[in-house]
Amino acid sequence: MSHIVHRSLLSVPLTAVGAKGIHITDQSGKHYIDASGGAAVSCLGHAHPDVLAAMHAQIDKLAYAHTSFFTTEVTEALADQLIRTAPAELNQAYFVSGGSEAVEAALKLARQHFVEIGQPQRTQFVARQQSYHGNTLGALAVGGNEWRRKQFAPILMDVGRVSACYEYRDRQTGESQDQYTQRLLAELDAKFQEIGPGKVIAFVAETVVGATAGALTPTPGYFQGVRALCNRYGILYIADEVMCGMGRTGTLHAFEQEGVVPDLVTIAKGLGGGYQPIGAVLTSSRVMDPLKNGSGLFQHGHTYIGHPTAAAAALAVQQVIERDHLLAAVQDRGAYLRQSLSERLKDHPNIGDIRGRGLFMGIELVQDRSTKESFDPSLKLHALIKKLAMANGLLVYPMGGTIDGRVGDHVLLAPPFVVSESDVDKIVDLLAVSIDQALQAVKGVKA
Repeated sequence: MSHIVHRSLLSVPLTAVGAKGIHITDQSGKHYIDASGGAAVSCLGHAHPDVLAAMHAQIDKLAYAHTSFFTTEVTEALADQLIRTAPAELNQAYFVSGGSEAVEAALKLARQHFVEIGQPQRTQFVARQQSYHGNTLGALAVGGNEWRRKQFAPILMDVGRVSACYEYRDRQTGESQDQYTQRLLAELDAKFQEIGPGKVIAFVAETVVGATAGALTPTPGYFQGVRALCNRYGILYIADEVMCGMGRTGTLHAFEQEGVVPDLVTIAKGLGGGYQPIGAVLTSSRVMDPLKNGSGLFQHGHTYIGHPTAAAAALAVQQVIERDHLLAAVQDRGAYLRQSLSERLKDHPNIGDIRGRGLFMGIELVQDRSTKESFDPSLKLHALIKKLAMANGLLVYPMGGTIDGRVGDHVLLAPPFVVSESDVDKIVDLLAVSIDQALQAVKGVKA
């Protein structure tokens, strides 16, 4: 009997007792390939000796100091590392304990920025459908996943909503990719006009959409258009890179591949690689200076922000990524993963789309490839794939409601940056087998 409130209230999950490299071991001694890094968290895999050593050293030196009294050497060093490796405009870092906290901090910082510059009438955010920005109330409000939002909707702030950049589903027949992009940007512009550009605080978007829709990549020029619209109306652009950032897509920040620099960036998962709970907001002097020259404080804070042990873990993770040239490895292994998935699944009758960047890949399942018809959500195909994959010794991150929060199934892959080609071969093979087993188990589907 467990006294923990687990994610499912109807069952107790397996007990993990050990982990090393890309594998996790349960209480029976069974090994699992961690092909999703948990939730795209474990970028270096498990038990990396350099990270463990850094954590031990920091705990021996100073485990915790409250930020109302002290800063610490290791937290300053982590900030220096992140600012040195970010675009020049991003020169300030605010540390928190995870992704949802990072989004909450970014929303509040953006709002306070406008209060400090004498524009308190800016009170609204605009975000996209089928997005996910976290489970705290502010983050849930800007998120666009209806299943997650539904029962809490009455207590969420009002947010302007526009379409996701979901080319596979939403680009119309006869519409060029550029025409589709321009249609999305026109929709965003219209939403700004509907609300009143002078009332909008920020546009919030995942650069590559993660868990909710399965590694949706933006079309070329989309975020450049977003940046231009935000600049035109004095609206801040917040890039949520909690899941897709910190090297996951092959560059340290996913937005680098879009040729833009946001005003605020939220990071977390790959920042500390799962070794400690940590997240951050990166921003600019342009955003922060009005606060420094005005009230002199950011009216926000949590007990564990800037935690020294978490900072030590994150600093070690980032140093290993840089020292071992793992961004290049993500690009190489990512290309191999895409190729392997394509070769194994591109002609599969129930695989509609294979998408993503780097070691961040999504596979969307369909009942009919020609019509893109999804499976009946009552079948819970995604959950069955997860269950069978675990039985086969593979951890993946499937999700339902891909299309609208209710309909659609996809599987997300986000293996550690240290994955080898032979590891990728095993992952793809076990995933393909698990998908076929799940389809065979679903009445009326021939795999």
